[in-house]
Formats: sequence, structure tokens, C-alpha cells
Amino acid sequence: MSVITRFAPSPTGYLHVGGARTALYSWLYAKSKGGKFVLRIEDTDIERSTQAAIDAILEGMEWLGLEHDEGPYYQTKRFDRYKELIEQLLDQGKAYKCFMTSAELDEIREKQMEAGEKPRYPGTWRDRTDHPEGQPFAVRFKNPSEGKVVINDHIRGKIEIANAELDDLVIQRSDGTPTYNFCVVVDDWDMNISHVIRGEDHINNTPRQINILEALGASIPEYAHVSMILGDDGKKLSKRHGAVGVMQYRDDGFLPQALLNYLVRLGWSHGDQEIFSLEEMIELFELDAIGQSASAFNTDKLIWLNQHYIKSLPSSEVAKHALWHFENQNIDINNGPKIEAVIEAQADRVKTLVELAQISRYFYEDYEEFDAGAAKKHLRPVAKEALLLVKEKLSTIQNWTPEAIQDAINDTAQQLDIGMGKVGMPLRVAVTGAGNSPSLDVTLNLLNPEQVAQRIDKALIYIANREIS
Repeated sequence: MSVITRFAPSPTGYLHVGGARTALYSWLYAKSKGGKFVLRIEDTDIERSTQAAIDAILEGMEWLGLEHDEGPYYQTKRFDRYKELIEQLLDQGKAYKCFMTSAELDEIREKQMEAGEKPRYPGTWRDRTDHPEGQPFAVRFKNPSEGKVVINDHIRGKIEIANAELDDLVIQRSDGTPTYNFCVVVDDWDMNISHVIRGEDHINNTPRQINILEALGASIPEYAHVSMILGDDGKKLSKRHGAVGVMQYRDDGFLPQALLNYLVRLGWSHGDQEIFSLEEMIELFELDAIGQSASAFNTDKLIWLNQHYIKSLPSSEVAKHALWHFENQNIDINNGPKIEAVIEAQADRVKTLVELAQISRYFYEDYEEFDAGAAKKHLRPVAKEALLLVKEKLSTIQNWTPEAIQDAINDTAQQLDIGMGKVGMPLRVAVTGAGNSPSLDVTLNLLNPEQVAQRIDKALIYIANREIS
């Protein structure tokens, strides 16, 4: 059997963390088995579905690198197919027209709840043929009244639900539109979905969907229902935990590799291994290795992974994602060194790509003013002699390399018989405007000699003004 999985979000909001993990698991399982991954947009909730949400889902999937092999399919474009099969079920006596009004149904449910019963449709129109002419009606699936549905869930194990517990599901509303549970069944059948991987909130839908599949004569996919993701406080993940759209993690400076690595471990494991390349995930992933327990989202762990990937990925790969942040902060990288070289210099010093762009601005544009604390401490009159001499020595360098730059700094300290810090710190503040940077040989090498000389002059002017005041 060829493996075909699907990710089928409803476009009523952004692609959230839970949805992204479900998409990842579905994508990984298909790839691990040499199968196909289908993307389907379940937009039957016409009032709540928006194009903005569809765009957000597609953008999130693209950023994560979870490319689909088929789709995206849209349920609203398949209404003719759903209508055809609803008519078929009606003709076969496996569905029926229900003329009960919403008010009547509400009244029945209220009485059931008052009596301590589970609210359910009582089957009023199940076997009736006295259909009123011209009255609106819904179509209900005639659920089997005996027997049970058995689900051998890859994560939950064996689940049994008695058919007597299930009422007759509406598969077409009175306005003629098909309902979610019916569309899902038809789509999974038509798209040959072999494995349905989705959140545990869908467990209650599964027996109903299996009964409809059997009524249609369709094959039954295998199921895996994934536990929810909790916040650090043990409660369901929500906006107050920072659980926003996947693209917010992009905006906050996370690499997709870090988020994918983090999400795959929220429920799945392979021994004690923490770091997984995408290739390793594909090779090692198994549905049966997903745990049943809910997982807690830990932002600190995600940050740790992000730091790891910023440092360990090729700088060219990090640059693909960092470029967006430089542009977002209005930093023109055409005015300075290659962004890959800056990433290599700064990777050990940042947690996010936002920070990377923030601390790298001086490589691409002159700073407007010195950091007050760093200038007060290091740009003092006593530093003037060292800055003048190191500027002179740097100006004589024929081949602008880190080694030649370091030699100039060393020679300055030796000639003045002072510690390296008495040269290095004033020079660092002069060329970067602040007190932190990569090693000076690397930092200065990423700037050109003229920039370095101009910035040292700016520091000397600052010192001169300080002497006057």
C-alpha cells in the first residue's frame, strides 16, 4: 500500500503551532515511506474562512519547507462531488431528509439536558416518508444502530465506540451546503489518503466518518490522533502563552530548522537525541513512536535550538532567512561586507536573527552616536595616544587581513608599553560605536580601511570635545 497523508487546515485563522506539528508529522511519515503528502484547505465554513487565512497557511507551510506533492485542494470547489454522493446515499436509503427546525431541535436538547441525558438527535425523521412539500430540510446520515466501530489508532491504541452512542449526523445543511464531516470523508476517499494524522480533538469525529466511508463502499484509512500542546503552566496552549501564528516565529528571528526540530520532539522521540536534521527526521520517524501524553511548549528550549542552528548551519543557509530581518530593519547589505561573513562573525553572539541584524548594523552604515556607557568608560583622554598610533599603523597595511590588523594592534600596545585592553577597547568603541563586537581582527577586516580611519577620527573628536568640557 502506498502511503498518502494529508494536512487539512480550516482557513479561519493563522497556521498555529499545533497545526504546524500535525503538518510536520504527516509530511515526515509520507516522506519516510516514500509516499505523497497532500495539502487540502477545508473551507466549508464559508462565513469564517478568509483569503488572508489561506495565504497565512500557505506562507507558513512554505517557510517551514513542508512542500506538498498534491494540492492545495479546496473543498468549496468540490461541492458538485459532495452533492452527487449525498444523492447516492439518499437513493440507497443510507441517508434521509430531516425537516426538524432548529427551534424544535433546541427544545428537545434542552429537555434531554434537564433529564441528565446526553443531547442528541432522536431520529424523528429517520424512517418517515410524509415529507412536507416545499419545506426546507437537512440531510442526515443513517448511522448504524447496532454494532460498534473499532479504531486501531497508531497513538491511542484500540478504541471502541458503540454505534448506539452515535446519533444521525447532518451531512447537508438546509441551505444545501455539505458539512465538514461529510466533506472530509469524501476527500480522504477521493484522494486515496492512507493515513490520517490529526489532533486528538477529532477522535469523536472518527467513528462517524468511518461509518460514512463504509456506507460509501470506501476503504478506511489508518488513524493517528496526536495529543494537544500545553503551555508551561499545564494549560492548553493559547495566545497568552505566545502561541501565535507560525510566521510570528519567523518575525521573532527563529530559523525554520529550529522550529521544525523543536516541534518534532513535542511528542515524538528517538532515544535521547535532541538535534535532528530534516534528513534524520525522515529516516527515523515512525507514527508508533509518538507518545500519548500532552507536551508542554518550552520557549527556552526553542531558543537554545535556534542558537544551535544559527551557529551550526552553513552561513549561506542562515543568510537566506537572515536577509529578511536585515531588510525589515532597513539595513542595506549592499553597503558593506557579505552577509555570510557577518553571520560567521556574529553567530556565537546571538540567540535570534532579529538580534543578529540589530548588532550588525555598524557593518553597513555609520553609527549616529557612541553608546554612552562605552564611550564614557573607554573614550577618555588617556586613550588618545593609543588611537592615534593604531590608526597610523593600520594605514600602512598593504594587505587588509585579520592577521595584519592584529599585528598592528599588538605593535601599538608593545610600542606604548600598555596592555592590549588599553588599545583594543577604545578601538572597538571607535569602530563599532559600542563596547561589544567579535574579535577586533575579524571586525575591522569586515570594514574597509577608510571606514576604520574615519571612525577613529570620530572617536578622537569625541575625546577632544570631552577634554574641552
